[in-house]
Amino acid sequence: MPNMKRLFSGTPWFDVERYLQEELENEVNVSDEDTLLNTSTEDLCKHFVNKYQINIPILNRDDIVADQEETQVDVRADLSYNITDPSQPFYVPGTRIEITVPFIGDGGVFRYQTSSSLPIPMDVTVAQGHLVFVITGKNLKADKVVKEINTTLDEIEDYLTSLRRSADRLVSQLDSTAHQCIERRKERLLRNRNLVASLGFKLKKRDNSPRTYIAPEVRRKITPKLPSASSVPYKPEPTLDESDYEHILEVIESMTQVMELSPSAFSEMDEETLRSHFLVQLNGHYEGQATGETFNYEGKTDILIRSEGKNIFIAECKYWGGSNTLTAAIDQLLGYSSWRDTKVAVIVFNRNKDFTNVLNSIKSTTKEHPNCKRELDPGSETSFRFIFSHRDDTNREMILTVMAFDVPE
Repeated sequence: MPNMKRLFSGTPWFDVERYLQEELENEVNVSDEDTLLNTSTEDLCKHFVNKYQINIPILNRDDIVADQEETQVDVRADLSYNITDPSQPFYVPGTRIEITVPFIGDGGVFRYQTSSSLPIPMDVTVAQGHLVFVITGKNLKADKVVKEINTTLDEIEDYLTSLRRSADRLVSQLDSTAHQCIERRKERLLRNRNLVASLGFKLKKRDNSPRTYIAPEVRRKITPKLPSASSVPYKPEPTLDESDYEHILEVIESMTQVMELSPSAFSEMDEETLRSHFLVQLNGHYEGQATGETFNYEGKTDILIRSEGKNIFIAECKYWGGSNTLTAAIDQLLGYSSWRDTKVAVIVFNRNKDFTNVLNSIKSTTKEHPNCKRELDPGSETSFRFIFSHRDDTNREMILTVMAFDVPE
């Protein structure tokens, strides 16, 4: 039933925020274990944020409807009438105008208090999808009625604007709460299942790995990490550790710096020859586990690193030939990627003059790919990183880095 009362005079916004965050956390903690483990954290966060965020109403003032009828108006406060008993109502014929204002959004918001809001000085009915308020009087004038309507609606919209800013902040708070709660519970569930110890694999590092193209650093070992999703029932698989992924990309980037310092030595090289130089350096660091043109899943990839029979890193090398070429390379990479390939890369060689324009095109093209979920912080000015969904399972995620390098003619 419609509820008539003063707007913005109910629950304080602070209490609304606290309640929604507590409800979100409670739902995460009672969610089905396998469902939680089989779904990426990012997708779960989007789900919970969408569920608990508040849709602040938007008034549709263009579609206001007005209706009028005769009524009796109490004029005891009107001094032009000689009223003997002002404690009793004194009615005269008048007009009742009913204003209906459509809105889109959550009607419950009209009851929330902002930190500085005062109740709207008019009783308003909040019904399904519209507000209703009434103006009554004797000898009403159109211009004054319109002014009163606009004044009331302006006040309502001022409060809605304030609540909208609070709702935008709430989205960020809900996202943070969801991430923390989901990751905390996933970690607890996996620890309780006691599977971590059985998932390890190592990618052995050479003791005498060459330092020609990179700065000295501590010897590295691959640390197993659990992926975010798998088939039901949940069956965790090992993935490449983030630090090792970064190191592999650093080796590749260091090789390109050598190209820039010695342009004449690389100006005539084709994709295959350039790729071979990367493979030499990667093999120098990872004991010959990088190979060229190695079959993986359903195709061939340019750079593949395997450990104990498992693919842990794959990359494609391409000369820049426009957005379509990059999209095709990404599609090709997704086609190669099996369930264990959760960190991949596209290495783009540019021989165009306008490298800045190429970089802008790379970024926009990759973001617009249908499997792209979101952009991560870039690794450098010429490197872009994204979360992509697996081609056959949107809950399965992989990190895709696109690295672009200027190769001299």
